[in-house]
Amino acid sequence: MSAGPVPRLAGLAAAAALFHVVLVLPDRLNAVTPQALTLFPLELPVLLAGLAVLRPHGWAAAVLRAALVAWLASSVALRLTDMGMRSAYNRPFNPAIDLHLIPAGMNLLTTSVGAVAAWAALALVVAALAVLAAALWWATGRWAGLAPRGVPRRLAGGAAFIAALVAAGEAGHRFGAWTAPLRPPGDPFALCSTVTQTARMVTTLDRMADFRRAAREDPFADAGAVLDRAHGRDILIVFVESYGRSSFDVPLYAPTHTGTLRDGEAALAARGLAMRSGWLTAPMVGGQSWLSHATLGTGLWVSDQPRYAAALASRRQWLFHLGQGAGFHTAAVMPAITLAWPEAEKMGFDTILPAAELGYSGPRFNWATMPDQFTLDALDRLVRDRVDGPVMAQVALVSSHAPWVPVPDMIDWDALGDGTVFAPQAARGDPPEVVWRDRDRVRDQYRLAIDYSLTAVLDYAARQDEAALMVVLGDHQSAPMISQSDSFDVPVHVIGPPDVVAQFDAWGWTPGLVPDAKLSSWPMDAFRDRFLSVLSSGAPAQAAGLRP
Repeated sequence: MSAGPVPRLAGLAAAAALFHVVLVLPDRLNAVTPQALTLFPLELPVLLAGLAVLRPHGWAAAVLRAALVAWLASSVALRLTDMGMRSAYNRPFNPAIDLHLIPAGMNLLTTSVGAVAAWAALALVVAALAVLAAALWWATGRWAGLAPRGVPRRLAGGAAFIAALVAAGEAGHRFGAWTAPLRPPGDPFALCSTVTQTARMVTTLDRMADFRRAAREDPFADAGAVLDRAHGRDILIVFVESYGRSSFDVPLYAPTHTGTLRDGEAALAARGLAMRSGWLTAPMVGGQSWLSHATLGTGLWVSDQPRYAAALASRRQWLFHLGQGAGFHTAAVMPAITLAWPEAEKMGFDTILPAAELGYSGPRFNWATMPDQFTLDALDRLVRDRVDGPVMAQVALVSSHAPWVPVPDMIDWDALGDGTVFAPQAARGDPPEVVWRDRDRVRDQYRLAIDYSLTAVLDYAARQDEAALMVVLGDHQSAPMISQSDSFDVPVHVIGPPDVVAQFDAWGWTPGLVPDAKLSSWPMDAFRDRFLSVLSSGAPAQAAGLRP
């Protein structure tokens, strides 16, 4: 027995409403408002009229309905992923390069809210997409074959064709392919989103070929004397996790962080050290610190995982290869590395110290394996105090990594021992799953964590008997939700003996530890060659005039 006209009309209306919501779903979290539903999707009449002319039964209708469901469901999934990516990394999702972020995101979520909650959230997402696909299949069935044979079906087919032309014409206008003389009262947002995603993937693949060519060209491949103007000083590249421009521009953070920097500046000056500070533009925000490490080390713009893999596969010399050739003992002090790290063999390190080899026996601080103060002490204890001759080291600090709970306190350097002294600190305060329910609390924890990391680094720099040349910089800005900034800029500080630091004066950077806000920011990939050019009498001529 067939349904009555009222239930049938209600079913058609519900199906059309579902299509409408799916088609107008934004790709930015701040655009998810009631006003978004007022947008008229130009694809809607194409779908409704097109489904109406289908024969309701048979394999052709089933295939077309399945294709439509697959497109709509995947489009929703990609737009939801775009929301997450824009919130976390301030850029849209790119399937060609970002699939590896799924397990990385699960790892961070597990650390922040616990394994049960993380896997429950993943299961909920998968279930929601399955329910959406089932609902779309039902909705396509409501409209499939609605138009009777004869004139009504031909009229529906004509309407679908005209609506498709209108939607395609408006999409072409929006992409600049042509100028439409008349603008329809609507938007083909879902169609444009799909085209944009596809074009982004194709462009990425093309740019990867350009990147591989650039990786084969290195101005320092056949350089003469390198790093001889460092005068035998150790060179330490210290990355401060999630340290970005917001520490200077955002009122919630600036008083704390600039105050600590000013205090550190005075302490370093009292020790006879000089300082210069500027800005670098990182290739990403919110995470993936290894991309910044690779960008600085290779002098290539390593903004995604395929570029990272290509840089590793190329013969490009990292900064640390060049340090090896100049007689430095090179080292990587990496407390975030807890699994096998075979890539490190291609980066030019003589000594590789992951978390397990730093001698820490204390408890973790959630995601952070150990406090930054202990990591910096391990740099001296395991590398600088054991090596005859100059050291070039990369140190990646982790105390300012999310979830920023709990934040360590500085203790006497001579009392660090094996790190068990930190046990009371690691056990205090609310766990991440409690703190992260309140965005203001999370931001305050971030403020405190960055301040701790800066304090640890500056205190370490001030207590050295034999001053090194230190480059202290942020790896990337934190996620926009935390940083409250769209900037990709990070601060960079050069700290060391006056005679060595004076060689960087031509850069025009700000004396001290608080860079002038009006200074131009360099792309991070420009730093390697400019740094080498200052410190190398044999720097090739083509490296000296790199873009700022």
